[in-house]
Amino acid sequence: MIYSKEVENMCPVKGISHGAAPIPEEGKWVQAKEIKDISGLTHGIGWCAPQQGACKLTLNIKEGIIQEALVETIGCSGMTHSAAMAGEILVGKTILEALNTDLVCDAINTAMRELFLQIVYGRSQSAFSEGGLAIGAGLEDLGKGTRSQVGTIYSTLAKGPRYLELAEGYIVEIGLDKDNQIIGYKYVNLGKMMDNIKNGIEPMEAIEKASGKYGRFDEAVKKIDPRKE
Repeated sequence: MIYSKEVENMCPVKGISHGAAPIPEEGKWVQAKEIKDISGLTHGIGWCAPQQGACKLTLNIKEGIIQEALVETIGCSGMTHSAAMAGEILVGKTILEALNTDLVCDAINTAMRELFLQIVYGRSQSAFSEGGLAIGAGLEDLGKGTRSQVGTIYSTLAKGPRYLELAEGYIVEIGLDKDNQIIGYKYVNLGKMMDNIKNGIEPMEAIEKASGKYGRFDEAVKKIDPRKE
């Protein structure tokens, strides 16, 4: 350690230090001093430099090590391949290593940065959950069929909104009332449909078994295909 002459000539004075402020982690208050002191599950959003795509990243961290990662992206085709690589890269790393590792896509890197800030400041989703959340908790965001919950709506002033995909699944038909207002829709849960097909069910039957209705769809006076009409 090199000191300047001015510092060397100073007389020593003792200050008071109570250490780091405790942060909530998995039902405990922790004075985090090292990376291994950090645990928790959290998720957040990152964006790419031109802000044309985004990543939702979910991490489950135990004693500083990433044990579980869920990477969901929307934007360009390259992001999906970056997500595949990030899924291989993230697990097994400390959160400090992951913060300083190229996760291929700007949006995923930014998401990692934002999650790092959340977790080291004690702002995790499991901050007050005793023992934290089990490895596998990230899959609960996906539900049955293990598919991201996506909302895709297209709308024009001339023709109005078209529901294309919502949490329930791929929208097959939109139900309209006498004033041409949307009152419900019919959907296909693509995750369940693919599971049905993999289990040997014929495709049309698989689609029907994975279909459902939302709202007052049965009361509709007109039903349209949002991709064609």
